[in-house]
Formats: sequence, structure tokens, C-alpha cells
Amino acid sequence: MTAPSAPQNPVTVRVFTQRLSATPRGARLARYLALDQLRAWGVPYDSDTAQATAVIVAELAANAVTHGRVPGRDFELRLSLVPGSVRVEVTDIRTEPRPQAPVAVPPPQPLAETGRGMLLVDALAARWEVLDREPPPGKIVRAEIDLSRP
Repeated sequence: MTAPSAPQNPVTVRVFTQRLSATPRGARLARYLALDQLRAWGVPYDSDTAQATAVIVAELAANAVTHGRVPGRDFELRLSLVPGSVRVEVTDIRTEPRPQAPVAVPPPQPLAETGRGMLLVDALAARWEVLDREPPPGKIVRAEIDLSRP
């Protein structure tokens, strides 16, 4: 005889998805939309979670515009509020170049003007990864930010 299972609370996952033009304006808009959506979900603008999410969205969107751009194709921002964290996904149409694996992000040269974006993502995200887009072609860079405790 099996023991009766305890009732479980329903899990609410909130999702926001927006396609944006692969331009600097689209990347900037991604950051603003992310902060606005977090506020709508009850994550305060001045919280560590919201600020970390804003930086991560800005970096991933800038990378999609700079390295993943294909003329005439957009990139996609997807935010998910899952139990305990905010998940950020930025999808672009190029399969290469791919960001290094989280353990292999090389440090930039001391005077380099670029090369720090994924270091910021690595520092602010609890975890991140690069996935193949389904259906191909393309890639998804996914990062998760743990919700800060009040």
C-alpha cells in the first residue's frame, strides 16, 4: 500500500516573449521591456534580481545584434519567471560564433574595448548555457538569475 501523497501547490510559470529588430535600438528596447515585465510580475526595479537581469539582457541582446545578426532577421527575447529564479533567453539565427562554455570564458586583454560581456553574464547569473535553436538554424543563450530575498 502506498502512502497518500501530500497535496502540492500549483507551480506558476510566467512567460514573456518578444521579437525585436537586430539593431542597437532593438537591444536597448529589450532591456527596457525586461525591466518593465519584471515590475509587472512584482519584482521591484531596484532589486538585485532586476538589476542583474537588466545587465544580462543588455549583454545578450547586444551580442545577438553584434555577432548573431543576419540582415532582415530579428532576435527573440524570452523571460520566464519560474519558482526561485528569472530565466532569460536570447535567440538569434546564427549558429556561430557561440559564446564560450561557462567554465571557459576567457578574460579580455587589459586594454581591450570589448570582450567583457560574457564575463558579466557569468558573474551575475546563477547558471547559463548555450543551446541549439529548435528548429535550426540558430542558438539560444540562456541565463538564470536567482530571485533575491527581501
